[in-house]
Amino acid sequence: MRTSIATVSVSGTLEQKLTAIAAAGYDSVEIFETDLLSCAASPRQIAGQLDDLGLTCALYQPFRDFEGMPGDLRQRAFDRAERKFDVMGELGTDRILFCSNCSPQSLGEQERIVDDFRALGERAAARGVLVGYEALAWGRHVYDHRQVWEIVKAVDHPSIGILLDSFHSLSRDIPNETLAEIDPNKIVFVQLADAPLLSMDLLFWSRHFRCMPGQGDLPVAGFVAELLKLGYDGPLSLEIFNDRFRAGSTALVAQDGLRSLVAVHDQAERLIGRRSPLPPPAQIGGVEFIEFAASDEEARRLEPLFTGLGFAKIGQHRSKQVDRWRQGTINLVVNREQRGFAHSYEVVHGASICALGLTVQNPDATLRRARALGIQRYDEGTPRKSAGMPALRGVGGSLIYLLREGATDRIWTDEFRPLPSNDDDAGLDKIDHVAASVDIDEFLSWQLYWTALFDVAKQVELEIPDPAGLVQSRAIEGSDGAFRMTMNASGGRGTLSSRFIGNVFGAGFQHIAFTTTDIFATARKLAEKDVAMLAIPGNYYEDLIARFGLDPDLVAEMAAHNILFDRDDAGHEYWQIYTRAFDKRFFFEIIERRGAYAGYGAANAPIRLGAQSRYRAEPDPR
Repeated sequence: MRTSIATVSVSGTLEQKLTAIAAAGYDSVEIFETDLLSCAASPRQIAGQLDDLGLTCALYQPFRDFEGMPGDLRQRAFDRAERKFDVMGELGTDRILFCSNCSPQSLGEQERIVDDFRALGERAAARGVLVGYEALAWGRHVYDHRQVWEIVKAVDHPSIGILLDSFHSLSRDIPNETLAEIDPNKIVFVQLADAPLLSMDLLFWSRHFRCMPGQGDLPVAGFVAELLKLGYDGPLSLEIFNDRFRAGSTALVAQDGLRSLVAVHDQAERLIGRRSPLPPPAQIGGVEFIEFAASDEEARRLEPLFTGLGFAKIGQHRSKQVDRWRQGTINLVVNREQRGFAHSYEVVHGASICALGLTVQNPDATLRRARALGIQRYDEGTPRKSAGMPALRGVGGSLIYLLREGATDRIWTDEFRPLPSNDDDAGLDKIDHVAASVDIDEFLSWQLYWTALFDVAKQVELEIPDPAGLVQSRAIEGSDGAFRMTMNASGGRGTLSSRFIGNVFGAGFQHIAFTTTDIFATARKLAEKDVAMLAIPGNYYEDLIARFGLDPDLVAEMAAHNILFDRDDAGHEYWQIYTRAFDKRFFFEIIERRGAYAGYGAANAPIRLGAQSRYRAEPDPR
């Protein structure tokens, strides 16, 4: 696969864009006309920079309002085309995008349009140029790639072909199967873009909300799969119009783009049963452990919280200041080392969740896939190398350890010395989900990280009201439910997710949810141990009685223990309680799912956020 990206997709000057695109590893680039016109360097100088960077110019774009123009406007369109051919010669590219006409002066008769492109083909042939005709989804007369294909067939000129853009086709719900009608030899170029499903004007949707394949909701992999079945072997290029991308990190967006191309091409090959050079996305068997970085003082203050939650300290690392806490199948690791990764993480972020240990069937294959996706492996000098625990960099610089499924017992027996412990658990059984808070500009980036590397799927994105603004929240889940995480981000500086990022100097994991089979028994146990729980206002419980018809005595007990409740349309239930945050950093949720409740209590999230916001003014306990 040859890769490309339009310069409009990233921020910066043209020179900065090209440097970032080359550093990310693309083969070529589309030069967007506005970037060139606003650049002080000449087209020949830009061509020289491309050569120095190891890039080629795959396409020059866009040429607007060409076909179907009346009178003098027709001649002016041909004159403009000749000038653009001159620029292309200086840039060193032989392909140009002609998008379907949007001018109110254009005429829609197909015979006229065919004649225009046939005449253009003669001019293009004389200059060694290939013209790719693209159907804009909002074109005045031509807005469907099937229309373009009929026109290209009628033109029947070797210099005129079709240019396909996934957004323009998928935004109009044009079936991917219709691509099978196209001769692959007449496909001049292919552009890819995804987008969230939104109900709005097509032009506005396209200009502001496009995103990388895999970051949105459109079936882009199916689009690519149809092209591969056809035999298309040209470049796959990204053309992304996104307000945040154009204001964000040039390097990050460029890297995400290449990752998305690798992932969508791999997914497309698998859809058509073709062997992919990449190992398949790794299925996560579960979260084997959660690691906390803490100083000795912070670890001492964590101990009563863990004990109160029913965890027992059952192991001490044989050579390091690392403690193992356990309850049910949950393992919490507290790293108090004075050197190494966890120490550095604690120095920067304070007491924090610094790593997750995930089980996968083949860690080596997962590492190979990560490398192909440009995901950074943690330094091979990691102290955990001897324990067979390779790691990848994750959210906020945290680590994702990869453990071989079925072989984790050896880590605990070989690495940890057992400690005597009292069995005084609180009924916690397993890890239900983890939750991360990230910067709003990295929200899509981290979703792509997880969905490209692992066999997980995004759920419907939610907007959750926080007293200080809206929080975007999206769940990412394995198909078997063994792994669940929620990702949160907000543009409001005062929201909980934004305050977390400010408090810990970066993104990271903010809360962990544990399961219990008896929420009331667990809540009573935590009350006996004086665990500081999040107080829920009484108004919430008055509403519960009206909303769900719950027994008032039951609701009174729920209120006494600050238990939240939700029920889905099928009658399945979700019960939840929250601890107060440790040092205003991370907190714990305890849940009971009854029946097949699949969500995360989204209806209760505004209540929880409101309750947490009331503690903002309290002094930091540190």
